[in-house]
Amino acid sequence: MDGPGDKPEAEPTIAQLRRQMTARLAAGGVETPELDARLLLAHALGFAPGDFLSRGETSVPSRLHSAADTLLARRLAGEPVARILGHKEFWSLTFQLSPETLVPRPDTETVVEAVLSLIPDRAAPLRILDLGTGTGAILAAILTERPAATGIAVDYSESAARTARLNFEANGLSGRVAALVADWGTAVAGGFDLVVSNPPYIAEGEMAGLAVDVRLHDPRRALVAGADGLTAYRAIAADLPRLLKPGGVAVLELGAGQEPAVADLVQEAGLNVLGPARADLAGIPRALCARWRGATQDPADEKRLGTSEGNR
Repeated sequence: MDGPGDKPEAEPTIAQLRRQMTARLAAGGVETPELDARLLLAHALGFAPGDFLSRGETSVPSRLHSAADTLLARRLAGEPVARILGHKEFWSLTFQLSPETLVPRPDTETVVEAVLSLIPDRAAPLRILDLGTGTGAILAAILTERPAATGIAVDYSESAARTARLNFEANGLSGRVAALVADWGTAVAGGFDLVVSNPPYIAEGEMAGLAVDVRLHDPRRALVAGADGLTAYRAIAADLPRLLKPGGVAVLELGAGQEPAVADLVQEAGLNVLGPARADLAGIPRALCARWRGATQDPADEKRLGTSEGNR
């Protein structure tokens, strides 16, 4: 209880609270303390991060200060900002998350870039299959860039498939895509121009060494793929000849150091690997591209997909 001469403690301004949160995050070893503080505080206060410039001197009521502290504690405990906020931006689109989906990461945009490079025609009437769709981020990004394309998104998790459906709808794509629950491509017939996938690729023994935000907050089944990290690739590669039409292409996300092994699996299945994997911004080979020529190759397929030798 305050004494007769005591004055109530002044409420901090938004700018002051932001600086305090940044300092605590930096002291806690968070790699991007300023960005995380801005996103978390904006979420607690209920406004856009860009509003800080105009509202920095506004006082923060105690209940909102407490809400910001709660979010800060979660971040300091290793929970990713995207999990706290419940959504993540990818390819300038926003995707809601659920416990059964991975957080879309910038590295995965390399897969989208590889697809657009392989198929440069914006008007190409593609049929696309996304295996292990999660939030639907890869397929949604491609569909926004290729407006004549349609797609099927597959995930083993009903929760993930439901989240993907919501994301397709929120991004105006629900009329061009269906989300199914299945074990990789087993529930769909073939005839696809493009198969994309960001499958689990962590080896069992590597799980303990992952960062806390991944190890404790991403769904294990979306991360781990057997003793060598290649279980999902084996299933996908073996099914690609059935799923792809002649001339169709597959683009698979890779884990660090996995290019040789995955390339071997794809080639053993009868596909031609289209050169070295596309590297992400860190220089890590991230997107492996391959083509299924089939028993016969129709030159019209190559022309329509924009994947002739001159476009590689």
